[in-house]
Amino acid sequence: MISRRDFLQVSMAASALYGASGFGNWARLAAQQALTQDDLLSFDTFGNVSLIHVTDIHAQLKPIFFREPSVNLGVGDNRGAVPHITGADFRRLYGIADGSPSHYALSSGDFDALARSYGRVGGMDRVATVVNAIRADRPDALLLDGGDTWHGSLTCYETQGQDMVNVMNALKPDAMTFHWEFTLGSDRVAELVESLPFAALGQNIFDAEWDEPTELFKPYEFFERGGVKIAVIGQAFPYMPIANPRWMFPEYSFGIREENMAAMVDEVRAQGAELVVVLSHNGFDVDKKMAGRVPGIDVILSGHTHDALPEPVQVGQTFIIASGSNGKFVSRVDLDVRDGRMMGIRHKLIPIFSDVIAPDADMAALIDAQRAPFADRLSEVIGRTESLLYRRGNFNGTWDDLICDALLSEREAEIALSPGVRWGPSVLSGQDITREDIWGVTSMTYGEAYRTEMTGEFLHVVLEDVADNLFNPDPYYQQGGDMVRTGGIGYRIDVTKPQGERISNMTLLRTGEPIDAARNYVVAGWASVNEGTEGPQIWDVVENHIRKLGTVTLAPNTSVELIEG
Repeated sequence: MISRRDFLQVSMAASALYGASGFGNWARLAAQQALTQDDLLSFDTFGNVSLIHVTDIHAQLKPIFFREPSVNLGVGDNRGAVPHITGADFRRLYGIADGSPSHYALSSGDFDALARSYGRVGGMDRVATVVNAIRADRPDALLLDGGDTWHGSLTCYETQGQDMVNVMNALKPDAMTFHWEFTLGSDRVAELVESLPFAALGQNIFDAEWDEPTELFKPYEFFERGGVKIAVIGQAFPYMPIANPRWMFPEYSFGIREENMAAMVDEVRAQGAELVVVLSHNGFDVDKKMAGRVPGIDVILSGHTHDALPEPVQVGQTFIIASGSNGKFVSRVDLDVRDGRMMGIRHKLIPIFSDVIAPDADMAALIDAQRAPFADRLSEVIGRTESLLYRRGNFNGTWDDLICDALLSEREAEIALSPGVRWGPSVLSGQDITREDIWGVTSMTYGEAYRTEMTGEFLHVVLEDVADNLFNPDPYYQQGGDMVRTGGIGYRIDVTKPQGERISNMTLLRTGEPIDAARNYVVAGWASVNEGTEGPQIWDVVENHIRKLGTVTLAPNTSVELIEG
C-alpha cells in the first residue's frame, strides 16, 4: 500500500520543463503553472483513519527558505540507510528528477538557483490551508504535533512561546510532545501546558525526585476515529538534561525509557486500543531501534532530527514517518484498521510551496497580529550576503561559519565553538540579512556568548564528546544534533573509530601550528548549558559583526578532514 507516486507524481510531470540549474523568472512562472494546490493536496482517500503530522516547526510562522543537508552520515547499522543518504544519491533512490519540485524540496543540490524558481516554503497560514483541506476530506483526522514548536524566533523568545501557542491552538491539534519547549523554564512550561486545549504527552517525562510519571504530562491519550480506538503515546526528547540546561527544568527527568514504553503499549492494548501511534521526538535512528525492540507499535511519527522522507520506513510491523522541519512539510497518513489491527497504510509527504498553496485568511491575520508588536525590529536590514547562508550538514553550514567568525572577531578569541543545532532558515545569495534572519539561527533562552580559556587537551575532549553523541554506532547513545561548529581550528575526524580516537590533527588555523595539549587558548562560544554563564547575547554579537562587514562573503570551509573508514 505504500507508494511514492503520490509525492513524486508532481516531480515527474514537471521534470521535463527544467534543467538542473540556470533558472530565471520564466522558470518560476513555469514552476507555478506546473504545480497547483490541487496537485499538492491530491490524495486517494484510503481506509478509515487519517493522521496529520507536523514537527520541529521551530516557531517559523512565515514562509522561509530552508536547505536540506548535503552531508548526513550514518554509522553502524544505519550507514548508507535513509535518512543518511543525501543529494544525487537520495534523488536516485526515490526516482526524483533533477530540477524538479521534489529535488528542491528534498535535497540540497542547486539550492540557490532552485529556490529562486520555486520560492519560499512553509508558513503556518499555508499549513492551515493543508490541514483544513485534509479535514474537509477526512473530518475526524488526528492532527499531531511532534514538538520543537515553542522555540526558534524573535517573537517566540519575546512572548515566551505565547505566539506559537496562540497559532497552534487555532490550528487545533489533538496532541503534542516536547523538547526545546522546556528551555522556556519549567514554570513557564507548566503555565502553558495547563492552558492547552489538547493533550500534552510524554511517557518518558518523569518527576526527577520520585522517578515516577507526572500529572502534567500524560503518557498517552485515547481517541475514537473512524470507528477505531486509537492510542497516541507521547515520547519527548530523551536527552534533555544532557543537551539542554538541566537547571531550567530540575523537576523533570527524561530518558528513552524503553521498558516503560513497552509497558504503555501493553497497557493501551489491554484497554482495547486497535491502533497504537507513537508521537516521538527521539530522532529517526533512535525511533528505528525502538521500533525493533518494542512490539505492538503500528506507527511512529518521528521528530527531532529534521529528516524529510517521501516514504515510510518499515521496521518489523512498525511504520516510521519523517515529516521534516520548519513548517516545510505536512504528512498525511491514511490507515485501514479492521478487526483490531492495521491492515494497510497510504502516506503522502506534502511540501508547503508557499507560492502555490493559498494562505488561510484567518490564520494569516492571527500570525500578523502576533508579529505586529515586533514588526519594525524583525524587518530591519542589518547587512547583505553574497554567499548562501544555510544551516545543516554534519560538520558545518555557512550560517555557523558566520557565527564563528563573529565570535572570533567580536570576542577577540583564537578559537570559536558554535553548537551543532539543526534549526534555522536559509538566506539566498544577494539578499538582505534582516534581524529576523539572525534571530532565526540564534534564538534561545541561554544565548550568552562566553569568553574563556581552554587547554588543547580539553578542546580535544570537547570534540570527542560531541562526535560520540553524533557517531556512536548505538542509536540510543546519539542525541541527534550535528558536530559542534568550530572557528579558528581545523581537525581530522574518522567516524568509524571509537570514542577518544576519532579526532586528530588539531591545528590552529591562524598560524598552522598543531594544537598544544598543555597550552591555554582563548575560546569564545555560546549556548553553554552551565548556569550563570556571562556574556553578550549571541544575536547581538552576530548583528554587530554583520553591521561592520556590510556585505557577507564566506570562503568554502575546508577546516574538517573527514575519514569514513
